[in-house]
Amino acid sequence: MRLVQVFVPSGDLELVLETAEETGVDYAVSEQTSRGEFEALVSVPVPPAAVEPFLSKLRDAGLDEESYTVVTAAETIVSSRTDELTREFDGTRISREELQSRAADLAPAASTYFVLLVVSTAIATAGLLLNSAATIIGAMVVAPLMGPALTASVGVVVDDDALATRGVVLQVAGLGVAVATAAVIGWALRGTVLLPPGFDITTVPEISERTTPSVLALFLALGSGVAGVVSLVRDVGSVLVGVAIAVALVPPAATAGLGIAWGHPTVILTAGTLVLVNLLSINLTALILLWLSGYRPHRTERVDHAYGRLRSRVVVLLAAIAVLSLVLGGVTYGTYQAAAVEHDVQAELEAMSDDPAFEDLSFREGNVDYEPIDVYTGGQPSVIVFVERPPGEQEPPDFADTVRERLEAATGTELEVAVELVDTQRSE
Repeated sequence: MRLVQVFVPSGDLELVLETAEETGVDYAVSEQTSRGEFEALVSVPVPPAAVEPFLSKLRDAGLDEESYTVVTAAETIVSSRTDELTREFDGTRISREELQSRAADLAPAASTYFVLLVVSTAIATAGLLLNSAATIIGAMVVAPLMGPALTASVGVVVDDDALATRGVVLQVAGLGVAVATAAVIGWALRGTVLLPPGFDITTVPEISERTTPSVLALFLALGSGVAGVVSLVRDVGSVLVGVAIAVALVPPAATAGLGIAWGHPTVILTAGTLVLVNLLSINLTALILLWLSGYRPHRTERVDHAYGRLRSRVVVLLAAIAVLSLVLGGVTYGTYQAAAVEHDVQAELEAMSDDPAFEDLSFREGNVDYEPIDVYTGGQPSVIVFVERPPGEQEPPDFADTVRERLEAATGTELEVAVELVDTQRSE
């Protein structure tokens, strides 16, 4: 339930009471004895779904917009009369005015926002370098990215230019700060005793996950956008939703920053693409869902203008996502091809171990060096094969060529194969 309190300007009391009667809600009137600008305070308990219709009728009736109308959440109302009101005003979403107010509150002051973002990025960067998923998730609790992501969309839908601009600026500047923070931390740590000698960020699984993104990564961003809007318009807990949105943005942004620190263009490109696709996808889903939820500017003549802006932004976002998704699709295909070669090599080596033609030889995969980028640059896969043999045994003639031919036939790809023979003796 909500408690709507209207500070009634002098001469407008009858207008407010008639509107309450017309809406079918209960009210109580308290005489005001302040400076004389207001003659009464009208308190109206209503379900959340009734707030917007009541305020719209007050506005249409001509209530002075310079007056105060305060909407507060009522923790508990003890009355059987609320049941009838709830049945009459059925719905789960909050009013446009509450939505606008909550969105503004979700975007904190710039100083607070950037401090929390720097702290969150620093923790996430440490988690990436340590390959610690728990540390990365913990950093997301601190990240304040949910507010700006939703604020921009709310501003467009309700035709609040200041709110929309603030949301966009905070998002863009915030991600820039996140990338820069990770780059500075990476540069400061590189070559120190805190990281092993010759440390390569591309070998860290948590970082590699952000540098080989799949098209399926879009589901996290799209789902986060949907969850963010639902949590906002239905006034439910948003902490976990904020974590989901931050997970889609901060770790890839930090990965891009580490790519800058280590001078890896591929890391910068793939992680940067992922963070941009996620950012645009969250904004796209938020815009569409807020409009479909029925939110509009309170001035009827501004609805068409808001719809035009919404439509143009959706078109731009879709086009940008489509272009960036080509990179994701390319990475997905390259990753699949590289994994397919490794799988086929492993399967063929197992088959060769069971082949009587090789008698007591046992084949083991040592290493397959084939990256997704090699699929497009024409790089040749390099395979190291370990072969165990009993002491004193001799390998067949042209053994390395035979192994290479078998593996090439299995993978359908030209390979560079190195065979390392190991005399092996096992205890009984």
